[in-house]
Amino acid sequence: MKTPLWVPSEAWIRHANITRFMEQVNRKYGKEFKTYDDLYQWSVDAIPDFWAAVWEFAEIRASKPYDRVVEDLDRFPGTQWFPGARLNFAENLLRYRDDHPAFVFRGEDRKTAGMTYAELYEKVARLAKSLRDLGIRPGDRVAGYMPNMIETAVAMLASTSVGATWSSCATDIGAQAALDRLGQIEPKVLFTVNGYYYKGKAFSSLNNAAEIARGIPSLEKVVVATYADEAPDLSAIPKAILFDDFLAGGTAPALEFEQLPFDHPVYIMFSSGTTGKPKCMVQGAGGVLINHLKELLLHTDLKRQDKIFYITTCSWMMWNWLLSSLGVGATVVLYDGNPMYPDEGAVWRILQDEKVTIFGTSASFINHMKSQGMTPGRDYDLAALRAISQTGSPLAAEGFEYVYREIKQDLHFNSISGGTDINGCFAAGNPISPVYAGELQGPALGMKIKAYDDKGRPVTDEQAELVCEAPAPSMPLYFWNDPDGKKYHDAYFDVYPNVWRHGDYIVIHKDTGGITFYGRSDAVLKPSGVRIGTAEVYNIIDPFEEIADSLVIGQNYKGDQRILLFVRMAPGHELTDELKARIKKTLRSKASPRHVPALIMEVPDIPYTLNMKKVESAVTNIVNGRPVTNRDALGNPESLDYYESILPELEK
Repeated sequence: MKTPLWVPSEAWIRHANITRFMEQVNRKYGKEFKTYDDLYQWSVDAIPDFWAAVWEFAEIRASKPYDRVVEDLDRFPGTQWFPGARLNFAENLLRYRDDHPAFVFRGEDRKTAGMTYAELYEKVARLAKSLRDLGIRPGDRVAGYMPNMIETAVAMLASTSVGATWSSCATDIGAQAALDRLGQIEPKVLFTVNGYYYKGKAFSSLNNAAEIARGIPSLEKVVVATYADEAPDLSAIPKAILFDDFLAGGTAPALEFEQLPFDHPVYIMFSSGTTGKPKCMVQGAGGVLINHLKELLLHTDLKRQDKIFYITTCSWMMWNWLLSSLGVGATVVLYDGNPMYPDEGAVWRILQDEKVTIFGTSASFINHMKSQGMTPGRDYDLAALRAISQTGSPLAAEGFEYVYREIKQDLHFNSISGGTDINGCFAAGNPISPVYAGELQGPALGMKIKAYDDKGRPVTDEQAELVCEAPAPSMPLYFWNDPDGKKYHDAYFDVYPNVWRHGDYIVIHKDTGGITFYGRSDAVLKPSGVRIGTAEVYNIIDPFEEIADSLVIGQNYKGDQRILLFVRMAPGHELTDELKARIKKTLRSKASPRHVPALIMEVPDIPYTLNMKKVESAVTNIVNGRPVTNRDALGNPESLDYYESILPELEK
């Protein structure tokens, strides 16, 4: 019998939003649900009723009600949600117009700023008028090449208020990587910035902005915010104007929200691009809105009095997700820069000083804290903190245990997993169920997920493919420049007809209902044909204090596949023969002889995508003699140079 790390108290359960939601469902539909499992089963058995209940509970604002919840639920892909409804995405995020703080901005140790909901509403109104005066209309694309700052959020809200479709990249990616993404969608306006700070240094982004602007002929205006410099020189950027000069002046204009269909495109999100040019996934306003509010209200338990802070950039879908917190009226803490500058306590000081209640981060951040022996719960005042959300890549059981041991005992650790594809979660936590080490608490409400074995049969307690057997509102409407839908179909539906195959390798635990993720299924290791999820290895390697990070891949070798383990050492440690032997012994005893790597090698860095995910595929391509097609998709593309340099040694 497993022992939970955390069990919510009676008071915790009583005050949770999801409890209120369950009571509403029980009254309206004559149910007697008492547990999350009861509610979840209903949410996938009665999909139209569930999403109608979320619409009501989230108080979705619409100028025209929907005719029905869903049309063609069996048509997958191609389902239509809430036909007949007319609404505006930004209007739902700007329902509050008072003096409650909407944003707190912290930029490393250099800059701070704040904005109330009333100030935000006025600023969006001014910018929306400027966009309208420029001729921006529903369906036009507006792009951002921006840091995670207040002006970025204002630009998104103003753009979507007039019905434009928003897409963004962070300034920490190169001009070519930004062009590979934004250039495909032909935006009319680009919002950018004169520079940003990272590890205490100022970096100009004007040259990159100029290159991007010159590379996108459709641009009619480039709007440049000021962050790193007070008086930027815009002469090299075509059609450029300062953000403050572009804002409509005079008396604050009325903010007109364009009323549009539920499936009007709101965001274009990009795939990681590690296997070619990034795919452009077009997502609907209503679908993103209702799914985000479901996850924020029911899974995250977000309330108006909360302060929510997620370590993210506007290249990652967690930025889009975070900004939907405005629809709950909470205070959103935006951070730009290195979360470990000027030292590893930087983020914890923000949590302490701002009294953050909900903190979101990645597995790599938690693992780094653990490897450095950090004790945030002892060193900082985290009394306000009541939940930590974690995503990006799988976190080992030891990472869960570290959170409860060294950060805080009484909090909801909410490990979540989904994707940019759906701008949300397939699996998530909930504040009324126990938390078990190494397990996401269960499938997200309304997501009919299963684990399929090699024969396409649902299984529990064994590693298998994550699939979703029914549509959900935030799934992409279509891919950009994919008129016959082939790219969309091939991405998710080419293996199991009428079933979404997500590409993750998971175990659904029968005893707890929890879910453990084992990495991407296209990165599964197959020594002697035995399938091994990469996270199986990481889960055993992560507790080694000598190792700061690791990457495990399969190399085709002498008619079979062998496992290679690359490790980045923690400061002050070396990869000795004794440590290699201990790693192999631990993998053999805790997993199996199949898990033991043929080679263990020290490397200077581990490649990550812009979305903080390990890039096993790029290194796999290198060691198997295949080209890496898109280095610009990486946050640290220079890391691949070392793997290429050791290829002759690996081929011996």
